[in-house]
Amino acid sequence: MVSNLMKFVVSHKKIPILHVNNMCCSKMRASLQRLKSHVPLGRNYSSLPGLIGNDIKSLHSVINPPIAKIRNIGIMAHIDAGKTTTTERILYYSGYTRSLGDVDDGDTVTDFMAQERERGITIQSAAVTFDWKGYRVNLIDTPGHVDFTLEVERCLRVLDGAVAVFDASAGVEAQTLTVWRQADKHRIPRICFLNKMDKTGASFKYAVESIREKLKAKPLLLQLPLGEGKAFKGVVDVVNKEKLLWNPNSDDGKDFVRNPLLEMSDPELLKETTEARNALIEQLQTAIRRVTLAQTAVPVLCGSALKNKGVQPLLDAVTVYLPSPEERNYEFLPWYKGDLCALAFKVLHDKQRGPLVFMRIYSGMIKPQLAIYNINGNCTERISRLLLPFADQHIEIPSLTAGNIALTVGLKHTATGDTIASSKSSALAAARRAETEGGKKHRRNNEAERLLLAGVEIPEPVFFCTIEPPSVAKQPDLDYVLKCLQREDPSLKVKLDADSGQTVLCGMGELHIEIIHDRIKREYGLETYLGPLQVAYRETILNAVRATDTLDRTLGDKRHLVTVELEVKPVETASVMPVIEYAGSVSEDLPTASQEAIENGIHSACLQGPLLGSPVQDVAVAVHSLVIHPGTSTTMISACVSRCIQKALKKADKQVLEPLMKLEVTVTRDYLSLVLADLAQRRGTIQEIQTRQENKIITGFVPLAEIMGYSTVLRTLTSGSATFALELSNYEAMNPQDQTVLLGRRSGLTQVL
Repeated sequence: MVSNLMKFVVSHKKIPILHVNNMCCSKMRASLQRLKSHVPLGRNYSSLPGLIGNDIKSLHSVINPPIAKIRNIGIMAHIDAGKTTTTERILYYSGYTRSLGDVDDGDTVTDFMAQERERGITIQSAAVTFDWKGYRVNLIDTPGHVDFTLEVERCLRVLDGAVAVFDASAGVEAQTLTVWRQADKHRIPRICFLNKMDKTGASFKYAVESIREKLKAKPLLLQLPLGEGKAFKGVVDVVNKEKLLWNPNSDDGKDFVRNPLLEMSDPELLKETTEARNALIEQLQTAIRRVTLAQTAVPVLCGSALKNKGVQPLLDAVTVYLPSPEERNYEFLPWYKGDLCALAFKVLHDKQRGPLVFMRIYSGMIKPQLAIYNINGNCTERISRLLLPFADQHIEIPSLTAGNIALTVGLKHTATGDTIASSKSSALAAARRAETEGGKKHRRNNEAERLLLAGVEIPEPVFFCTIEPPSVAKQPDLDYVLKCLQREDPSLKVKLDADSGQTVLCGMGELHIEIIHDRIKREYGLETYLGPLQVAYRETILNAVRATDTLDRTLGDKRHLVTVELEVKPVETASVMPVIEYAGSVSEDLPTASQEAIENGIHSACLQGPLLGSPVQDVAVAVHSLVIHPGTSTTMISACVSRCIQKALKKADKQVLEPLMKLEVTVTRDYLSLVLADLAQRRGTIQEIQTRQENKIITGFVPLAEIMGYSTVLRTLTSGSATFALELSNYEAMNPQDQTVLLGRRSGLTQVL
C-alpha cells in the first residue's frame, strides 16, 4: 500500500534547458522618486469594509460564482513588454484600485517588493483576485526576467489559461519563446495581446507575423488597430464589425464608444475588416472558443496598456475565450471522488503570519482549522486561516471550493510542489483507484505519477558564490534565513563547502543572487558578505578506466570488508546522472540494500570531480565484481565504491565542460560593428543577424564565463540603447588552452600565454 501511495509523491525533476543570467533591462530606470525611499508607496487598492470610498470595491465583494465562471489566468511575456502595466489597468477597470499605478513610479499593486519598485521589474509572481461582469478571475502576474523563469514555471502549472503580452514594436522576443514553450508543456490555452501599439515603430503586421513564424502558432485576428505609433487611437472589433474609440480627453481610459463600421465613412477600413473576418471564418469553420481551448489557434487583440486603450476588451476576451477549471482535463480527478486534492505551488514567509502557502484546489473544499494530509511529506498539518490573495494584502475568508487559488496560513512543513489530500485514507483510496485504472489502460506506474499533480521542475543553478555572516555567532541566523528563502525559491540552492566549511549560494544568474543578498539584509536585518561570483563548471572523462579498491575496517568487534572492481567510461549522449551497469555475476542475488549503497556511493563520488571539484557528467559506471564480508554495513559499501570511483576518475584523461549560452542582442545599426567586435573578444560565435524594424538582432553562442557583467559593457558600448537575453544552450568542452588558464587560476597560479 505504501508503494501505491508513493505514486502521489511529486518528484522534483530536472529540466535539460536552463535559463540564466540577465539582460540590459530598459525597465531598470531608477527614478529619483523611487530612490528616495525603499519603503513601498501607500496605495488604496484593497481594504476592509468601512475603510474605502464609494468608487472602489472591497475584496469582500468579490463574487463566488459557480466553477464555470471562474478563470485562473497568468500574464506572461518578455521583460518590458508591459505585463505589470496591463495588470494595473485590469485591476483599475474592474474597480479594485482607485488610481492607475505606474512601474516607473514604483507604485504598482503586484510589484510590491522594494527590489521590484527600485528596478522597475517583476521578480516574484503576485496573485490577485477580482471579478469582471459576473466572472471571478484569479490572476497571476509573472516575471519576464530570465533569472526568474522558475516563477513562471510553477505558476503555469496551476493555471487554466494565459495572456501572452507582446511589445508590438518587437513582436516575439527571446523570453517570449521561453514562456511560450512552458505554456506548451502544460497545454495552456492562450490569448495574445499586442501591447504598446502607441509606441514608435509599433507594427501590428510584423508582430502577428512573428507569432506565426517564431511561435509556430495560428494567429486569430479578433481586432485590428486604428492607427499605429502616435496615431493609435483605438481598435476594430473584427467579429462585430465595430470601431472602439477611446476618448482622447479621458485620463484613465474608462470612456470609449463602439461605432459600427459604415461603408460610407470607412470604405477602406470596412473592406480590410471584412477580409479579416472572412479569413477568420474560412480558416476555422468553428467557434473561436473551441479552437482556443483546443490550442489550434490563438486569438490576437491589441492596445496600449500605458495609454489605457484596449484593456477592457482584453478582459472580455479572457472570460469569453479562456477555459474554466472544469473545462481542463485532469485525469487524476476521478481518483479522488470529490475529496480534497490540491497542489502547493508557492510559499512566502510573512513576519506576522509565518509561512503563507499558495494552493490550487482541484477538487473538494478548504476552510480554516481543516486538517490536511501532505502526501509528499507523509504528515498531517492544520490550516489555521484561509486568505484571499491581493498582491501583498489579504482578507480572511470562510472557505474556498474547487477551481480556486487559496492562500493558507499555518502549514509549517508544506513546500512547493507538495500534493495535498484531506487525509491519508483518502490518498490511499485514490491510489487504489489510480492503480486499477492504470491496469486497465496498461499504464506504467511512473506515467500514472506524472498525471497526478506533476511537481515543479527545478533547473540546476549555473552561478555560485560563498556567503558569510558578520560573525560566527550570526551563523545560525543565516542558516535560518537561507532555509526560509529556499522554501520560497526552490531554484536557490545552498550547500556547505566540505574543505573550507563556508556556506555556498547557488543561483540562476547574477541578478538572482543579487536579489537574494539584498532580501537577506532588508527583510531579515542580517548583513552578509558575498564572495566573488563563479561559474558552475562540470567535468567529464575522455577514456575508459578500471579501478579496484578494498575497504577493511574493524569497528568494535565487527569487521567491515568490501572489495569492488569497476570501470568508468564516457558516454556519447549527455547525461547529468551517471549511467550504472552491473555485470551478471554482481546483479545476481544482489540485496536491494547493497544495491542502494553502491548507487549512493557512485552518485556521491560524481558530485565532485578531480579537476575543479565540479559535478561529473556524461559517464557510465560498470560494476564488474563485488565481494562483501558478512555483517558489513551499507555505509562501508558506499564509502568503498565512492573511493574507487574517485580513484578511477583521477586516472582518466579529464575534461572541463563550460556552460555555453545562446545569446540574442538587439542593437541599432550604428552600434552593430562595436557589439560584434566585443563578442569576438569573448569567444563568441555568431549564428545569424536579422533585421527587426530599425534594429539588428544578433543571435549566437558565447561561454557564460565571458559574459559576466555584460549588461554594463553593452550599455557603455551602445549608450544604453541595446538589450540582450541569455539562455543556456549546453555544456561544451573547453579547449586545452582555456582549460589550462582556468585550472591555473583556480589553483592560484598565474598563467602567461
